[in-house]
Amino acid sequence: MCNRFVFFASFTVLALPLNGAAQTETAPYRFSGGYATLSNSFNGLPGAHQPLTGWDASAALPAWHNLRFKIDVSAFSGTNLNAQQHALFILGGAQYEYAIRREHVFAQALVGDGGFNRFWGPNAAPGDTASFSELLGGGLDTPITRHFALRVEANLQHTNLALIQSLTYALPSHFAGQPNYLGRYGAGLVWTPRYEPVRKNSSDSSQPIQNELVFESLNSFGHYHIFAYTWWSYLNVAGFEYDRHSWGSGLGGARLDYVAEVLPVVLLRQPAETDVWGDPFSTTHKTVPGLGISPIGIRILWGDGKRCKPYYTIKGGMIGFTHKALANYGSYENFSLQQAVGLQFHLGDRFDFRTGLSDFHFSNGFIVPNNPGIDEMSYNIGLSYKFESKPFRF
Repeated sequence: MCNRFVFFASFTVLALPLNGAAQTETAPYRFSGGYATLSNSFNGLPGAHQPLTGWDASAALPAWHNLRFKIDVSAFSGTNLNAQQHALFILGGAQYEYAIRREHVFAQALVGDGGFNRFWGPNAAPGDTASFSELLGGGLDTPITRHFALRVEANLQHTNLALIQSLTYALPSHFAGQPNYLGRYGAGLVWTPRYEPVRKNSSDSSQPIQNELVFESLNSFGHYHIFAYTWWSYLNVAGFEYDRHSWGSGLGGARLDYVAEVLPVVLLRQPAETDVWGDPFSTTHKTVPGLGISPIGIRILWGDGKRCKPYYTIKGGMIGFTHKALANYGSYENFSLQQAVGLQFHLGDRFDFRTGLSDFHFSNGFIVPNNPGIDEMSYNIGLSYKFESKPFRF
């Protein structure tokens, strides 16, 4: 769960100083908080439904064509079937809003992780303490002053929790009648800290947009236990990264770019036979090919126009394999998160060379009962081709 929290929190921090984006007399940022409830407990069998109560808080970044990136944190607690229920969710995603006179109607789609107490099952049976979670829904904001509004919302939330056999052998298993889809309802206040006058959108100007296409390679050389369990596999990838100067500058004059990546060459060298958690039964390895796509990312590039430019990137997406990854009982599809720091060197008018160190994490987020996951300590190199394009028109 920590890794995805870093992912979502990083996007929030990076987006705060953005310049050059379209601004209207709607709030550049929206912060909300209030009461929330889940329609059932995580062990709420038929005939034993018990709602959970708690709170919810969120932060939404400046809108781009009514679309905002949003961070949402919520917590719930209660008691059902002689077991305490405690949960904390950290989610991130998109919120689309539409104004109807003074009111704002919004829809949202969020994904992330949930953390739970160990003994949440019937009669305090032990269970998973983490699960991937998705939320889909929307709500209505009604203004009461220039800076405050009342919010009501209704959502459908999904988790993939399971009980475990024992504390010494934590093999998950679902039990009949366990609720995985829960209604989430809430009411509270929305705070809009400041307004800005209408400004000309930089994408409406006739100035060309700076773009880069990076031909890259990444290779792992070690592992560590921070966000994942296994460390007996090695990753080699090659592909293309697209960087587009989309958000002006910030963080000491750094250039802020949108990043997307396609990795058509993914080779995972993993143990040939493993237990449920990816522990190897022998020293024999096998190579599993795959494909990676990261459609969401940000690059911070300092010293734009100079010969040596430090950079930081963070990219999130999916990586899939032709066989179950990391463990014989793992999954074919996994969620990926990459973070990298390095230097980019000027070679000419069109080309740069870059090199750096990366953390390449991937895991399945408990879309299947076991989630081995891995953190690859990696080095990366790339050749960047720079070009310019016309602004998008809407």
